[in-house]
Amino acid sequence: MAKKKTSPYMTPGEQIAGTVFFVIYLVVLPFAAGPLFRLAGRLLDVTISAALQNVIYYYVLFAVTVLIFHKFLARTCRNLADNLGGACRMLLVGLVALYGLNELAYRLTNLIITNRTNLNDTAISAQMDSAPYMTLLIVVLLAPFVEEVLFRGLVFGNLKGKSRPVAYVVSCALFALLHVWQFAVVYQDVTYFLLMLQYLVPGAVLAWVYDRSGTLWTSIALHALTNALSVLAMG
Repeated sequence: MAKKKTSPYMTPGEQIAGTVFFVIYLVVLPFAAGPLFRLAGRLLDVTISAALQNVIYYYVLFAVTVLIFHKFLARTCRNLADNLGGACRMLLVGLVALYGLNELAYRLTNLIITNRTNLNDTAISAQMDSAPYMTLLIVVLLAPFVEEVLFRGLVFGNLKGKSRPVAYVVSCALFALLHVWQFAVVYQDVTYFLLMLQYLVPGAVLAWVYDRSGTLWTSIALHALTNALSVLAMG
């Protein structure tokens, strides 16, 4: 008898709790984290370095993500076990597609964006110089896990049941927005939103490998591998 495939998507409870967490993560925490760390430093009479702040920030995100989505993660683990070969093939195909399409996208966007530096990449490069091991932990392990659960698992996975095209558009747009909107607000320059174009291809490919493999661990692995290769390229 063929195994019954476990649903890779989320229960209503996971959707509600996840949506609240997602809004806080996307809109509130980028500006609230700094003041909260300064307050904690004054209360504890200690100086919390920027590197340690980043690690604490992502460990908290990681812990909350596991707490909210642990049942969903268990289901997607079972899907991985049921289709390990297919997931590995999709990982390889996704890696080739991501790099090939990303190169094309960067060449096209460079024709449009000629005076804007990707400040997200600049920040990561600076963090690698000051705290390489902590930054590697965040960029290769913690950030891909949190982002994939939220953008692909929560947003894409649950919208897909209503409309696959809408799921791709919304998840990709929000993923791109995450990486640029803070800079646009801080520097009060809406042209930074043009940098969203550089994140649309990764968002689409990550959603596609999740969609095709049926397990979120494929997109987590692809995201982590891509970030690791990007960090190596910076060195």
